[in-house]
Amino acid sequence: MATPVAIIGSGNIGTDLMFKVKRLSDQLEVAALVGIDPASDGLARAKRLGIATTSDGVEGLVKLPEFAGVRLVFDATSAGAHKHNYEVLREYGLPMVDLTPAAIGPYVVPPVNLDAHLGAANVNMVTCGGQATTPIVAAMSAVTPVAYAEIVASIASRSAGPGTRANIDEFTETTARALEVVGGAERGKAVIILNPAEPAMKMRDTVFCLVEQSEVDESAVSASVEDMVAQVQKYVPGYRLKQQVQFDPVDHPFVPALGRAFRGVKVSVFLEVTGAGHYLPDYAGNLDIMTSAALRTAERLLELKEGAAR
Repeated sequence: MATPVAIIGSGNIGTDLMFKVKRLSDQLEVAALVGIDPASDGLARAKRLGIATTSDGVEGLVKLPEFAGVRLVFDATSAGAHKHNYEVLREYGLPMVDLTPAAIGPYVVPPVNLDAHLGAANVNMVTCGGQATTPIVAAMSAVTPVAYAEIVASIASRSAGPGTRANIDEFTETTARALEVVGGAERGKAVIILNPAEPAMKMRDTVFCLVEQSEVDESAVSASVEDMVAQVQKYVPGYRLKQQVQFDPVDHPFVPALGRAFRGVKVSVFLEVTGAGHYLPDYAGNLDIMTSAALRTAERLLELKEGAAR
């Protein structure tokens, strides 16, 4: 029997997640979709699917009869709203999977550190850019120390909803921190670009890493990156390398990002993420990688919880 879950947030991310759970998961079923706009498309679609809804936010969720059966809650709202939602739901002892940049709980990137945080009450999915690029930095760090990692996430403006736009600062801060804490870089930096091009472009992510060694085992780094890409593709089929990993020598008297001289190698990785089209068109890979990572995380969290109960 599938485990009931609730989704807070009836915008692009929450609605896409609802369809992913329904279409892809044998372990979970959406018991309720929660929003704050009674006219939202997400709530209308949920109602047509026979899913309980409320437009009264988290306070409305806890009043729904279906809430009694819920065993996990996804939060697809905003960083500020998540703090409130978490405070309301803490007393119920339900694990939360946070798809906002609030970062109340530990950062989780499934192929890198999911199993290390299975007992956490609140896990954070970082950001779309973080889910796409942190695995790459971690793959490099597994082979050679990374002094600095910088990522640039370019997404279609049409796939950036109000929540994404309201959280730009949190996006850059949370992503940069994840590059360090999860990816293993000594220092991290993140940039997001909302591209208004028409037709809408697919998500592109560029990863630049500085490796402070005169010689780098290029074949080992490339193999580690390619293996990590294959791991991500298991739950995000549209995730791929755009070209081979690039290596360029660097000898500079002063690198502002490090605040000192640097001599070593710059490693560059270019990625593209195509969405599965469960709710929005395939250009919305930024949504797809977040909801896919959240679904994979929730299934694993509940596997552990149910196993312990048995």
